[in-house]
Amino acid sequence: MLKRISVRDLSLGMYLHQFCGSWMDHPFWRTGFVLKDPKDLARIRDTAIREVWIDTSRGLDVASGVAGVSREEADSQIDSQFAEMAEAAEEAFALPPPPPPPPPAPAPAPARSTAPTSMEAELRAAALICNRAREAVTSMFAEARMGRAVDASGAQDLVNEIAASVTRNPSALISLARLKTADDYTYMHSVAVCALMVALARQVKLPEDDVRQAGMAGLLHDLGKAAIPLDILNKPGKLTDEEFAVVREHPVEGHAMLQEVGGVSAPVLEACLHHHEKMDGTGYPHRQQGEGISLIARMAAICDVYDAITSDRPYKRGWDPAESVRRMAEWGPAHFDPRLFQAFVKSIGIYPVGSLVRLTSGRLGVVMKQSGQALTAPYVNVFFSTKSGLRITPEQVNLAAPGCNERIVAREDPSSWGFTDLSGLWAGPQG
Repeated sequence: MLKRISVRDLSLGMYLHQFCGSWMDHPFWRTGFVLKDPKDLARIRDTAIREVWIDTSRGLDVASGVAGVSREEADSQIDSQFAEMAEAAEEAFALPPPPPPPPPAPAPAPARSTAPTSMEAELRAAALICNRAREAVTSMFAEARMGRAVDASGAQDLVNEIAASVTRNPSALISLARLKTADDYTYMHSVAVCALMVALARQVKLPEDDVRQAGMAGLLHDLGKAAIPLDILNKPGKLTDEEFAVVREHPVEGHAMLQEVGGVSAPVLEACLHHHEKMDGTGYPHRQQGEGISLIARMAAICDVYDAITSDRPYKRGWDPAESVRRMAEWGPAHFDPRLFQAFVKSIGIYPVGSLVRLTSGRLGVVMKQSGQALTAPYVNVFFSTKSGLRITPEQVNLAAPGCNERIVAREDPSSWGFTDLSGLWAGPQG
């Protein structure tokens, strides 16, 4: 039986099934083992992780009288949370005004079409943007790694392109950027977070100038990783305590790089320095908490974690998008601003593009795009029958269409069905 417990109640002999938090919060590269080493127990208690899942069928249970939450209870709580999100009203937020005197305004960007486009059409445009963005961000990191000043102002046109794509179709570029390889993770992660920040900023109705600042913050938030030795940054196994400490310095390193450049707005600097802070004060580097964390840093914390946990890494496959949203909901207000997380889910959907879902008919499908009518009723590309155990002719189903008798009854783990790459079912060839 799976049970969620506090790390205070964790003891040797328990089977550690899963951490309740992102793998960026701890130096362990795997779970699924019996806790035998007192040093490992001490290391877990020294991290920002506050709860873990144990499997009582494979190891010791908590002592009698110690509280724990079963998987069924936790899922019920999250389902209720999602039901509230589907009904929640949108809220408007505001970034603080920039300190006077403001930097000179950049030249107006060339006019770009922002008229709505289909998912299929925008995927083609987004593929070109992703290719240009990969080259630009790789170059930016290379300059920083060699100790040269980064041309942050040159990134504004890239942010404008990404923002225009997100305006035309919010799902396309966000979903495509998630298909990064482990080798280009660091660079394309910045592009993905930029797009997610733009979508979230629009969802909470920030003014257009602030939307652009949010995009710039997403693009530059991890620049400090250029200061991390590549053998640590790309290490495929467990980090030592010393290596983990080096990784945790990247917000401070990035903030210093951007300050040296000059002309970078205060909100962008804030996002770079504080995107790993948590609402309960267990984050880093300054253990800020609650609304003491700036709005843009609270936004960046959500977007950064979502892209990180949905991406393949040298040491771990990314989680399915829908599973990632549920995990983040499970970690709850201890990690993320609840109102912003609610807005984030509304911006990408409870079942984001790429999620594998089961319908009432027993068929499996991949979410292709959001319907815009209901968070729980996206467009799904159905391709597999659980009754026959065979693939079927793909069929696109709009779950929000009048008269549609299908609905999503469960998320599915692609690996449990032997599916290793479902991107072709929603993205198609992008060559």
